[in-house]
Amino acid sequence: MVFNEVKNFINGEFKSGSSSKIHTVISPLDDKELTTFNESTMDDLNEIIDFAKKAQKAWQKVTLKERVQVFYKYKQLLEQNSAELTEIIYHENGKIHSEARAEIDKAIELTEFACSLPQFVTGENMEVSKGVYCSTTKLPLGIVASIVPFNFPTMVPHWTIVNAIALGNAFILKPSEAVPISSQYTAKLLKEAGLPDGLFNIINGTQSTVENLCDHPDIKAITFVGSTKVAKIVYQRASQNLKQVLALGGAKNHIILLPDAHRDMASSNIVASMSGCAGQRCMAAATLIAVGNCDMILDKLIDDANQIQCGTTLGAVISKAAKERIESYIAEAEQQGAKIVLDGRNTIVPGKENGFYVGPTIIDFATADMKVATEEIFGPVLTIVRVNTIDEALAIENASPYGNACSVFTQSGGLANYVTENASAGMCGVNIGVPVPREPFGFGGWNESRFGSGDITGKSAIGFFTKEKKTTTKWNPEAGTNWMS
Repeated sequence: MVFNEVKNFINGEFKSGSSSKIHTVISPLDDKELTTFNESTMDDLNEIIDFAKKAQKAWQKVTLKERVQVFYKYKQLLEQNSAELTEIIYHENGKIHSEARAEIDKAIELTEFACSLPQFVTGENMEVSKGVYCSTTKLPLGIVASIVPFNFPTMVPHWTIVNAIALGNAFILKPSEAVPISSQYTAKLLKEAGLPDGLFNIINGTQSTVENLCDHPDIKAITFVGSTKVAKIVYQRASQNLKQVLALGGAKNHIILLPDAHRDMASSNIVASMSGCAGQRCMAAATLIAVGNCDMILDKLIDDANQIQCGTTLGAVISKAAKERIESYIAEAEQQGAKIVLDGRNTIVPGKENGFYVGPTIIDFATADMKVATEEIFGPVLTIVRVNTIDEALAIENASPYGNACSVFTQSGGLANYVTENASAGMCGVNIGVPVPREPFGFGGWNESRFGSGDITGKSAIGFFTKEKKTTTKWNPEAGTNWMS
């Protein structure tokens, strides 16, 4: 595919960033240049804010049922353009086509939820005393912004775009500088769907752009998805500027494997979890804690992982630096005495010799204190730690500073409940490798995987993107009175 220059989207028009600093977008598939974009400045952000203020004031006067009509049309456009959108993700992110298409399908589901908001945002009304009524209404915050990562160029932005705008806000998206192309098409389709100009905006840039978003007084709320290190910085900076903030960080997800697990189901689910999206997702299986003798299942798991083919059933990682970082973790584990039972280092894909590929990797006999067992690798690497009891496994899981996901594979309902009740994670799974809740249930972890309150999707997002007004009314002077009236 041939891509045009990436631009900001301001008041319904594409416009280059005003800085002379130019960034290059590289495809992970072959290390070739896809396009470029200019860094944005505070002047660019101020221009967006000026238009967004006017657009939002008009938009909040439109009823919620009318606002979501735009997203019915937008959902149809996502469906009609899914092939092209899939191809864009393939080139800029390096995912295989089926994974890229799954992103579009999830964006469609998220848009469907936004269309259903009139059924959830109904307010309350109660006669609290004779002739005295209390009611609540949800109102938009104003202008909100989302800072999103490289690993899901379409899905993660849709965690916030559709809900925030449907709830009456104007929205600013700051895409990852590694994958800014998909957002250009999001802007085009939203405009085609009939969204008024000024409500959806894009600002491209790097650290300085993030800082400008955190500092701007007219932005009322910010969401962030990325590493825990940066999530903390964004949360602290934006909070100090009195914004509402939800910052999702990294993870080190644990799968607890029990000997009674269904061998084929456990193996296929765990392999898909550790290798899907090249392991570049905050819900990927990272550390497998094998309780007791699980050798029959582990042997099957290794065989299944060995069938994965880079470039066909496994995509590229995002950059050369990412590839080198992942392979350095594997090398260190080997030096520390762990056994590399499946080695994905130095992978070359014919026809894509310059691509950034790491093959599926399984590290066995690791100890719980090794970096491969405790730090987020963000690659197709599964680390196996062996223990004797389920409580040992839970102790390892509980000791992690993160808290996104924990899954257990077993055929015992009692043991499954024991794990899910005692795991220190916001999203748990039973015989599911990637326990991501579906709409209307919200996405959100615990501990250092999340900074702020609530979840970023589902019904919880309603509270984040709105403020509640309470009104108490009395019209009848003849009504009896008591201490409440």
